[in-house]
Amino acid sequence: MSGHILTMNQLVLFQQHMAGEEREQSTIEKYIREVSFFQTWLTGRQVTTEIVASWKSYLRTEGYQPETINAKLSALNKFFKFMGWQEYCTKYLKIQRKLFRGTEKELTKEEYIRLLETANSGGKMRLALLIETICATGIRVSEVKYITAEAVERGRADIALKGKIRTILLPGKLCRKLQKYARKQKITSGEIFLTRSGKGISRRQIWAEMKALCRKANVASSKVFPHNLRHLFARTFYRACRDVAKLADVLGHSSVETTRIYLISTGVEHARQLERLGLIC
Repeated sequence: MSGHILTMNQLVLFQQHMAGEEREQSTIEKYIREVSFFQTWLTGRQVTTEIVASWKSYLRTEGYQPETINAKLSALNKFFKFMGWQEYCTKYLKIQRKLFRGTEKELTKEEYIRLLETANSGGKMRLALLIETICATGIRVSEVKYITAEAVERGRADIALKGKIRTILLPGKLCRKLQKYARKQKITSGEIFLTRSGKGISRRQIWAEMKALCRKANVASSKVFPHNLRHLFARTFYRACRDVAKLADVLGHSSVETTRIYLISTGVEHARQLERLGLIC
């Protein structure tokens, strides 16, 4: 059966297309990485329905987790749609929604506070304020650049992502802290969180600085990454208002189902709920 050859030029065009859609840089890199992985596996073979099915089977035999396989298939399906090769799009693995998650990756409020205290006591004022800003607003690490002197002055930030603009409110106490920091750094306009050279701080640098805190703060490294602060915000916000639709708006989610993933309880909480049923005599 005849198929299509996947070329590097197609990947470049795909990358440009996603940039035109205003996708996050991390998302673009991930999609290109996954399609390139598939291209390497092809070893020059043509793309056909049978080949894509073989790729899916290969991922399973290699021991990839179902969620990981679906992420890889999602990137590939998007590429096929871009190329007009819809006939090669494949179905995702069916995964039952998880009732609870492990505690090894859930950052608690107590651990979050320890991270802040450790950063402050170590003279890492920018890092402490950055962690606090992400966790107090629920923004993505890629949205830190929208925390500007002007936004702090207004008490709200307008965030543009994927062709949409959402407005997030900045708590008054946070604004006062950010203003004090900006004055100390002599920042009168533009981004608040800058490197020594005056450039916006990168995702990679934020990640690295947070990881460096783990041992001193006695917090497991598996729990310390920027997106986990967003999860902590989501859980705390939901406990306060019990409104998943409002939380979805605040987080910038198009689907409430995405927001629900953030609210899955831990296995410990789930076990407590089972105990409270009183069904064991």
